[in-house]
Amino acid sequence: MNQLTRVLSAAGHGDPDAAAQLLPLVYDELRKLAARRIAAERSGQTLQATALVHEAYLRIVDGNPPRSWNGRWHFFAAAAEAMRRILVDQARRRDRVKHGGGTVRQRIDLESVDLTVNEPPQELLAVDEGLTALEVPHPEKARLVKLRYFAGLTTEEAAEAMGISVATANRYWAYARAWLFRYLDPK
Repeated sequence: MNQLTRVLSAAGHGDPDAAAQLLPLVYDELRKLAARRIAAERSGQTLQATALVHEAYLRIVDGNPPRSWNGRWHFFAAAAEAMRRILVDQARRRDRVKHGGGTVRQRIDLESVDLTVNEPPQELLAVDEGLTALEVPHPEKARLVKLRYFAGLTTEEAAEAMGISVATANRYWAYARAWLFRYLDPK
């Protein structure tokens, strides 16, 4: 058992020192994850990667009762979900009329979304709305989209995080893309 697994296990059992030991072990990876996601935001973004890491970390570690982790990928999947929620909340705030919102929703295709370019908040909100709807009938497929789209994981990394084969992840991805396309553009 490596050090990260031991610390995650201790944190899950309520060890108060485990949270302090955990951050230095995961900080660099969380920072990279946050930086990739922040880079995808539109210019003028006020949230910094460091702030996103700290906010996400507090959301997942400060649970009462303590959360137990089924390994490293479970922790990082929870961190990706926390970052997604933070960014969606921020996009909702930006989309309010007083913050320049009120623009028309546009049709998107997840394959054409480049995570290195600036995304308008409406696109992020549309994807989040579609994911929320997809989670009801297909929670695992929605989870895969979150890991790929919001966490920036490759298919292989997302498959490992979910404990499924790469072939299954590819099938889930194809299904989820088609489902979301239909949901976001119901013509």
